[in-house]
Amino acid sequence: MWHIPRSTVRIVKRVMPAVVSIAVTKSAKSVASDLAALTSTQRGKPKHATVIPPEKIDARGMVQIGGGSGFFVEPSGYVLTNKHVIAESGAHYAVMTSEGIAYEAETIARDPVNDIAILKIDSRAAPRAIPLGDSSVLRLGEPVLAFGNVLGILKNTVSKGIVSGLSRAVTARADPEAPPQEMRGLIQTDAAINVGNSGGPLVNMRGEAIGVNAATIQGAENIGFAVPVNSAKRDLDDLKKFGRIHRPLLGLRYLTLNEDIRQKMGLPVSYGALVTREHPFDAAVIPDTPAAKAGLKEGDIVLAWNGEEITTERSIQDYLEISNVNEEVALSVLRKDKELIVRVTLIERK
Repeated sequence: MWHIPRSTVRIVKRVMPAVVSIAVTKSAKSVASDLAALTSTQRGKPKHATVIPPEKIDARGMVQIGGGSGFFVEPSGYVLTNKHVIAESGAHYAVMTSEGIAYEAETIARDPVNDIAILKIDSRAAPRAIPLGDSSVLRLGEPVLAFGNVLGILKNTVSKGIVSGLSRAVTARADPEAPPQEMRGLIQTDAAINVGNSGGPLVNMRGEAIGVNAATIQGAENIGFAVPVNSAKRDLDDLKKFGRIHRPLLGLRYLTLNEDIRQKMGLPVSYGALVTREHPFDAAVIPDTPAAKAGLKEGDIVLAWNGEEITTERSIQDYLEISNVNEEVALSVLRKDKELIVRVTLIERK
């Protein structure tokens, strides 16, 4: 007979009531319009009408177009999930508890940098919340549990694994049509994370959420990623202080350098961030931002942030993550063959 550790069973029993499924719905008319626009390939010709099967339309005339997972983090009714779970324009969101009770949810905030979003339901309906741990003290090999709604079908699912890696960086897409997004500082785990798990908690053996399940690698097994919960804790603190997520903006597009890029581009250094546009129609230095006001130029290489080198392991985005709005930052900048110190005052990202 298999032996199941009692601690695991106790944690699952305590955590599961706070884990929810998130249903994403739109009106049947909107869905039909979206599908017609997507399938129409002939410019200048009328779009064909799209018929949605009646069984897909509920009593309110709504159609479910997606979903994911989430979890309660405060008795006041706040639910953490992924930003990509609730990214659909014009959609409505509902939260369903492990007991099958559904509540309309209000979108409170979307993190402009991390794949985190916050919903809220009527606080009188919120079950016990999951306490938030400290993701900065995670260790390789530490056992973890991943909770969620697998494939949108298998609710109340939990899997067990270990922390397989820390501070991982990946480029991910919410779906094939979505633009790629760089995600940094992620927790890697071999606990099974599948479609529908997105937004569910990654929990340590003290029953604390230490991550928000976010991504998998298509075609790979036993490789999943979670956003560290400390990023979500900062978002929640911002909501309490400012009523919104309060994140700093610099205003640069850049390429983080390494030895391979240095050789290919004939650059003088193999570290730092080369200020460069991503597309011919982009601006490398975004107008009316702190970077533009400080005089940074396309072709500059930002070598250091407050004296600390910028590398592939510690990029500008990583430094912004630990900086504050209105903070003055000293950037070491290489412009042609001359090194400068440029002082920039960060502003709030809108």
